[in-house]
Amino acid sequence: MIIDFSFYLFIAVVFTGVVWLIDKWYLKPRREEVIQETSPLHQGVAISRKGKEPVIVEYSKSFFPVLLIVFLLRGFVVEPFRIPSGSMLPSLYIGDFILVNKFAYGIRLPVLNKKIIDMSEPERGDVVVFRYPRDPDLDYIKRVIGLPGDHIAYYNKVLYVNGKPVARDFVGQYKGPGQTFANEYLEQLPGSKHSILLMPARPNNLQGEYVVPEGMYFVMGDNRDNSNDSRVWGPVPEINLVGKAFMIWMHFSDELHLDRIGNFIK
Repeated sequence: MIIDFSFYLFIAVVFTGVVWLIDKWYLKPRREEVIQETSPLHQGVAISRKGKEPVIVEYSKSFFPVLLIVFLLRGFVVEPFRIPSGSMLPSLYIGDFILVNKFAYGIRLPVLNKKIIDMSEPERGDVVVFRYPRDPDLDYIKRVIGLPGDHIAYYNKVLYVNGKPVARDFVGQYKGPGQTFANEYLEQLPGSKHSILLMPARPNNLQGEYVVPEGMYFVMGDNRDNSNDSRVWGPVPEINLVGKAFMIWMHFSDELHLDRIGNFIK
């Protein structure tokens, strides 16, 4: 079990729900009392008077439905994330707020992250959010390069999938934010076309060959010379997958990029 925001949200849902139920079944009936008025006007008439509702009960009743809806949406439907680094440039900028499809790769129990219903499997080119294998408390975002059983090689800044070099076309010098002295290319993975960055002045220290084990995925950042990915710490286990990133819903950083809002991630 991962101790993260979902865990604390779950605790809040349980706490407010329990308080609400205890009040409904036990405390509320005890607060209600019937007082027999003795004045001539009300003689013989029973008038119901309720005691004051405790503050904790009032807040729990107000917040429980909201917290429950948020928990269910984040756990089973969609979850927001913020891009903290430039490892996915030029596809994702620092400060992009993205939405992640939580059921794209199967429906999982929140907090426990246990898959209960299979859906589809990740494909090459998918941008995925996952729990960092070396520290599951951290969420990473990268692009799927290799599927289970694939042979991945990376030499002289050229990517090979199953023995074939992945085609790429030179676009020009990158002029976007967050990176300098980089060239932009359009890379054509089998079934996916996306932009990547390469820095010609930086030596290629991350090279080698890898065979992706069953139940795992080889991931890389689009900013190839500035990404901590599977070339360093190995493939991502399927159980670590959080979901598929599909849209930028907001951008907030030192520079304003309103044109990014509403863009789909590819």
